[in-house]
Amino acid sequence: MSLFEDDAPPSREPPPAPLAERLRPTSLAEVSGQEHLTGPDGALTRLLESPTLGSMIFWGPPGSGKTTVARLIGAMRADAFVQVSAIHTGVADLKKIFDAARVRRSQGLGTLLFVDEIHRFNRAQQDSFLPVMEDGAVTLIGATTENPSFELNAALLSRARVLVFRALGAEALEALLERAERVVGKPLPLDAEARAALIGMADGDGRAVLTLAEEIWRAARPDETLDPKRLVEIVQRRAPLYDKGQDGHYNLISALHKCVRGSDPDAALYYLARMFDAGEDPLFIARRVVRMASEDVGLADPQALVVANAAKETYDFLGSPEGELAIAQAVVYVATAPKSNALYKAYAAAQVLAKGHGSLTPPKTILNAPTKLMKREGYGADYQYDHDAPDAFSGQNYWPEALGRRVVYEPVERGFEREVRKRLDWWAKLRKERGRG
Repeated sequence: MSLFEDDAPPSREPPPAPLAERLRPTSLAEVSGQEHLTGPDGALTRLLESPTLGSMIFWGPPGSGKTTVARLIGAMRADAFVQVSAIHTGVADLKKIFDAARVRRSQGLGTLLFVDEIHRFNRAQQDSFLPVMEDGAVTLIGATTENPSFELNAALLSRARVLVFRALGAEALEALLERAERVVGKPLPLDAEARAALIGMADGDGRAVLTLAEEIWRAARPDETLDPKRLVEIVQRRAPLYDKGQDGHYNLISALHKCVRGSDPDAALYYLARMFDAGEDPLFIARRVVRMASEDVGLADPQALVVANAAKETYDFLGSPEGELAIAQAVVYVATAPKSNALYKAYAAAQVLAKGHGSLTPPKTILNAPTKLMKREGYGADYQYDHDAPDAFSGQNYWPEALGRRVVYEPVERGFEREVRKRLDWWAKLRKERGRG
């Protein structure tokens, strides 16, 4: 027999399709976890009741059913259904698809084009869809795991409705496992805790939970029931849903910041641990904690900025994993510090004044006079050296005359800013007593 001849018995049947493919829903009613879209009163259900179908963008995490729903819609419509992936499709391929769609259009037929991972098309490629969407040759269904607001052209988004797919909850994932057990004809060899751990590992991804289930059935020995420890050893651990350059990155750092601002150190540590676990750059986190110390604590606790900076320097010195504890310490310190955004608001207000009033000259009183001409012009005249004044406070005006005295910094009655407020009130009282307004 030749080396290149197929030596397999001709009667051998092909291997079964992956479990996720065998369990792919055959109707919208079977789609799990997206009842807000596919339920009796769901947004998508309502759209499909119309005789015409507009273009749509399906946005959601992996394994939430975007491709399945698109295929089901294709099966329900009389239009030709064309499926492509942005990863494998170029400009020439799109042109052929669009030309064929226009031919169908001239014959009274429509084209439903499903583009998986549409965010991978560049701006010019995305723009190429606009003419065929406008003339009705193509009804587009795009699927993306990334935020369409950032990844898709505004012109494309304006011509399509965004439908949000949710990560599957524990109940939906459990329902998938039960369906899988019925199809396979045997229960998963897991105890209750391991079953819950498996659902957690899936991270809301229906395809992942079925793939993991298949791995367990293959690996488990007869009459073996796995506990959580053995489960992790067998399937390893699926990487968290997190892309350091995309939504996961921004969502979790936003969550961390808001937990710190909201004085919840426990939730803040949870999101911090998730980012570390996903491989986020610890220095990125440390820099954000420094920002939090200024933006949300400010002078209510000046030590917050010191601690945050020290954590950054500690991580620089120790590296991972030892230095990560210093960042955790800073997160807890800033989260539990008294909060004030008075400095943040004051700086913003000062920026508005600076940008909105041009290049106003400071009072000549507080300007140096290094030349005789400048002295004759009144530079530095009548300047009062504050250390020579009672209470080391002259109260003289420092604002440009065209602006007059303004207040941009209003400390709160919390933390160290209470003391700052007392000082400002005292100086205001002295200024008034001395007729300085």
